[in-house]
Amino acid sequence: MSETVFTYAAPALKFGTGASAEIGHDLLGHGARRVLLVTDPGVAATGAPARIAEQVTARGLEVTTYDGVHVEPTDESMAHAIAFARDAGPFDAILAVGGGSAIDTAKAVNLLTTNPGELMDYVNAPVGRAQAPVNRLLPLVAVPTTTGTGSESTTICVLDVLSLHVKTGISHPALRPTMAVVDPALTMGQPTMVTAAAGMDILCHALESWTAKWFADFDAKTPEQRVPYCGANPIADLWSEKAMSLLATSFRAAVADGSDVVAREQMALAATFAGLGFGNAGVHIPHANAYPVAGRVRDYRPEGYPQDEAMVPHGMAVTLTAPEAFRFTYEASPERHLAAARLLDPTLGSSATGPDVLPDVLATLMRDIGIPNGLAEVGYGEGDVDDLVDGALKQQRLLATAPREVRAEDLAAIFRSSMRHW
Repeated sequence: MSETVFTYAAPALKFGTGASAEIGHDLLGHGARRVLLVTDPGVAATGAPARIAEQVTARGLEVTTYDGVHVEPTDESMAHAIAFARDAGPFDAILAVGGGSAIDTAKAVNLLTTNPGELMDYVNAPVGRAQAPVNRLLPLVAVPTTTGTGSESTTICVLDVLSLHVKTGISHPALRPTMAVVDPALTMGQPTMVTAAAGMDILCHALESWTAKWFADFDAKTPEQRVPYCGANPIADLWSEKAMSLLATSFRAAVADGSDVVAREQMALAATFAGLGFGNAGVHIPHANAYPVAGRVRDYRPEGYPQDEAMVPHGMAVTLTAPEAFRFTYEASPERHLAAARLLDPTLGSSATGPDVLPDVLATLMRDIGIPNGLAEVGYGEGDVDDLVDGALKQQRLLATAPREVRAEDLAAIFRSSMRHW
């Protein structure tokens, strides 16, 4: 039987300039008295977490701050944060202030301070044991300071498992933040490349959700089998479509001028909308490919990010194979791919058709905002393809959402064709 049911869930949302000043009131509404604030050193240096902590404290709550989040979290960095929280707790609520790294780390801390075991017990199979939490998690308020990851809306936290050189994640509805507080003013200090990479993450969230396998094309599930990623559906489509429309008018402007308040607000809205879409429909090939691209990096150090170690930021890693991935998925739904291209580039005429249209739109945007020209530019070559394919194949939770069946040879062709885009 084919599926007849789709699901939709989202956190409570507070959006707008100044929204972060009201968090103390919101936490009191959840009965909190002792709060753990989770952030990273770069965000802490902006002063925003300290200001938010002061505003929360002024409401009579006690705030303990952990500012040791690792940008692009690892199993080791998350274990460090969990140990800190266990030692400093117990807490009544968790407050994440930062990009996806801080919010994802806060999700892991929330999970492992309320439930037994260790990280690998909960990491997605086949990398981990994919156990479900048995105890209720604490209220989690997520405050993004970057416009991109959508982690404030989703049920997922992403991490590198260092011993396996693989990026993977934990996915369960219990991880979804209780409330997302999106204050565009907090994003004004994003470096140019952070804006570009995180913005491409928004775009791929929306595109992958929009082009995901339709929910009714899956086999029917029992209630116990339902997962957060249920495939493209009418409600997720609305969020993804609007996110792409917002990106068309704001993305290049936000990268070109970080002080453009209107562009920053539109990007924050796009990030929120895309998160509400893909957090239910799901993402597929570009995100599956991104995990090994980020996890196997050797020497690449992008401008605007910490320079003490090599990294391919998540949004950049997702983007680097996206044009070829969407060329591959085109035949599953040509009309959707062409509609997406026209949303992202309203100047396209109705005569533009074929599998190259959307990849060309993406490559042009990548070039305009300074994204590297393919995998070769971040240090990969033909000899890395087999390892990259192996890492992507471990992301079966994501590949299952692709609109076409994805075999090892398909992934290999996508990686090879993604070495250079122009």
